[in-house]
Amino acid sequence: MKLKLDENLGTRGQQILEQASHDVATVASQNMTAALDDEVIQACHREGRALVTMDLDFANPLQFPPADYSGIAVLRMPDRASRAILETTVRALVEGLANEELSGHLWIVEPNRIRIHYPD
Repeated sequence: MKLKLDENLGTRGQQILEQASHDVATVASQNMTAALDDEVIQACHREGRALVTMDLDFANPLQFPPADYSGIAVLRMPDRASRAILETTVRALVEGLANEELSGHLWIVEPNRIRIHYPD
């Protein structure tokens, strides 16, 4: 799957997703650091990429209707999460991508589960 990692995710998440054979671009590598949320999601739309982020603004389906995009995955972890928690959460995303379609959906990915918002 084609994914774009938001600037709040580091290289370890990118490595895990690439090892699972996903095509991963990053906001940082595309010189979009500090871009507005609307600019990031529109870039994802143009590129046919699902957004992977920790930015809770993208979890609002009224502001960012999932059906309009290739998918939005919001990673939710405890405050001050360790590297191990980040890796567990990204691996939960990888497992979810192997079993479900992200396109057109909003996923809230936690270390041990994924909540899927289905558009009306």
